[in-house]
Amino acid sequence: MARNEDNEDLTDGQGNYIYMVLTAFAVIVTPGEVPAQDSRATAPLALTENPPSRYVVVKGDTLWDISARFLRDPWRWPDIWGLNRGEIKNPHWIYPGDVIILDFTGGTPRLRFENDNGWELVRKRVSPQMRTSALGGTPIPAIPTEMLRTFVSKSRLVSENELELAPTIVSGLDGRFVLGPGDTAYVRGSNAPVGARQYVVRPGRTFKDPDTKEILGYEAIFLGEAKVRERADISTLKITGAVREINPGDKLLRATSNKAAPPFMPRSPGRKMQGKIVAAGAETVSEIGPLQGVVLNLGTRNGLEVGNVLEVSRLGDAVHPLDSKDPHLKVKLPNERYGLVFVVKVYQCLSYALVMNTNRPVKVNDFVLTPR
Repeated sequence: MARNEDNEDLTDGQGNYIYMVLTAFAVIVTPGEVPAQDSRATAPLALTENPPSRYVVVKGDTLWDISARFLRDPWRWPDIWGLNRGEIKNPHWIYPGDVIILDFTGGTPRLRFENDNGWELVRKRVSPQMRTSALGGTPIPAIPTEMLRTFVSKSRLVSENELELAPTIVSGLDGRFVLGPGDTAYVRGSNAPVGARQYVVRPGRTFKDPDTKEILGYEAIFLGEAKVRERADISTLKITGAVREINPGDKLLRATSNKAAPPFMPRSPGRKMQGKIVAAGAETVSEIGPLQGVVLNLGTRNGLEVGNVLEVSRLGDAVHPLDSKDPHLKVKLPNERYGLVFVVKVYQCLSYALVMNTNRPVKVNDFVLTPR
């Protein structure tokens, strides 16, 4: 079953910013098996070839982009700030106009704000007189927010019962079958109050675990939005927006909130974790690349949380050496760790994640593991 254990308001991404601090742990893939975790210590920080000694944050920056200016591995952002595990769960505000300094005085490279005396691990908004460097009223996001809005707020994974019990459109005005913005829809089984926003959805793909074949959940395809005009045994709704045509038989789910969500910070799971990519985030996507969504066979029952960062890995092929006289000889090629995803929405058995750095197309059935 696929049940969202998180407050929808914390993960809807609709017009909201998502703030990032990432950590890492080591992993290794063993041939022919589910990849095992590596117990080696986290490697020393590796800076970029010519990192800036000073950087002024500008509007449009993201934490990932800024981190990549200093670090070869952008997901090690908290390490270069000297944050411990408890501290990375708190907001680390960075605003346009802030000046970031690369400091070597402690022996280990650290980032700090130019006007800070010592380490300020939890950044709080203060008065304009004291924060003259803050040019904008909103902290910079983890990644480009536009990439997340529709994917996070409208995508939904549900259980079979949720779809069966969801309110159903029975007809349009005058028996109209194809409905769009401005049309009236009549709905059976709705107890939503007048004025409530509703998502109009249609049953989509069924997601199974690639190894156990367990049904993990069902996709609810977003069709549009509606607002309740009259509540009754057969309620009256107005279609307020649509991305596809809406028909009788389509279902309604509660819409997520439009209010600004508190920040969450992507991070390492903090435990050994392994799973697989079971599908692209959208059925129409044939090749998965950066800033596109994927569905994982990991959820809250596995300890996964919104904001967790995972490494994408592919097992090496077994090939026959061209110079071998033994037709049965196979040589195992090295496993390849080639990308990162971070989790943006978590359900009981499934989750949505966004592909970040990758040097090749992501494939269904590739592994996801705790990163290093």
